[in-house]
Amino acid sequence: MNGGEGVHRGEGVKARERVRRAAGVLAGCLTAPVGLAYLLLAGAPLGAFLLWPRTRSYALRLLGSGARRLGELERRRRTGFFGDRFPEAYGGGRGGVDGDGGVDGGSRRDADGGGDAGAVRYLAVRSWSGLVSGVVLALLGFGLVLAGMLAGGVARGSIGAAELLTQLVLGGVLLFLGLQGLSALTSLDARLARERFGPSERELLRRRIDELSVSRAAVVRAVDVERRRIERDLHDGVQQRLVALAMLIGRARRGGARDPERAAGLLEQAHREAREVLAELREVAWRVYPSALDSLGLEEALGGVAQRCALPLRIAYEVTGPLPRPVETAAYFVVSEAVTNAAKHSAASAVSVRVAGAPGAPLTVRVEDDGRGGADPAGSGLTGLRGRVAALDGVLRVDSPLGGPTTIVAELPCV
Repeated sequence: MNGGEGVHRGEGVKARERVRRAAGVLAGCLTAPVGLAYLLLAGAPLGAFLLWPRTRSYALRLLGSGARRLGELERRRRTGFFGDRFPEAYGGGRGGVDGDGGVDGGSRRDADGGGDAGAVRYLAVRSWSGLVSGVVLALLGFGLVLAGMLAGGVARGSIGAAELLTQLVLGGVLLFLGLQGLSALTSLDARLARERFGPSERELLRRRIDELSVSRAAVVRAVDVERRRIERDLHDGVQQRLVALAMLIGRARRGGARDPERAAGLLEQAHREAREVLAELREVAWRVYPSALDSLGLEEALGGVAQRCALPLRIAYEVTGPLPRPVETAAYFVVSEAVTNAAKHSAASAVSVRVAGAPGAPLTVRVEDDGRGGADPAGSGLTGLRGRVAALDGVLRVDSPLGGPTTIVAELPCV
């Protein structure tokens, strides 16, 4: 298929979609009188019972049962003509218990102001908007008839230039107002369906794309911060020590022939400096990525954090099954960064870590210290951790009141 055929086919698809949506709007105008008739015919005999508190709930249940069925018809109209795919939990508001042991449909809506009252309310507003849409469409159709008559008059020469100009201006204004009103009513119809039946799959996909864009930007920022920290550690720490080591060895070589004893002392000092450089390099490497994660697993890697921590660190590891490698990495860095922050900034005397998880459940990482609190959730360190956790669809919560304690909890999905 060449480029021209592809564009042609794309335009054909868009045209069919526009026709389908127009048919959906017309179908909505036809179903609106049905909903209004139901509310009038069923609501009139139930009106007295709706006003009496003792019978109100029973009457509302009767009125709502029919409203739910008509609402289900509207949901199918939105699905068939507009391509909306609503979660089954909101499909028509059927009450009862779902497969997970929770309430579905109507019962779930009762908890947030929906249920029978929500079904009746939706049907009333939907019927009103559908009737107004029908009136606007009728006026647009009448305008087309008048436009045809105007064109015929121009062709016969019975309409002057001034009258033609007046008719064109008036018709253009009315056409603009009619199209704007119809657009607003179709948007209202979509919003009502969204509020009643839940977000459509398209809306959920759009939200998911937004979340992924935000989390990707956060990960990029966290990686940049980590790179700058590694560069700073190497430049200010390891590089300076290596320069000092080179100077010590150079002094020992220059003075070795004249003063062997002093040269031996310098070499001993250089040997100590070399060991310290190796220890610092090992520390930097652990902060970049701990090799124990690959060879020994998360529990042993966290043990390495405890060994290097300047504070007493108690770790409770309560994981009963294997963990995905990205989850292990994120959990390790949450613990490592949180413990490092506690040792540097919180004036804490002890830190406790609890890592818990079971097959099919999220991994929960909890780090708590007894420091002075006041940690800034928007700080660079915690922001980087939040981005790392969000990249796995996880959640990071920070609770750090002034005076302490500081608690950091990360929940990481293991799917």
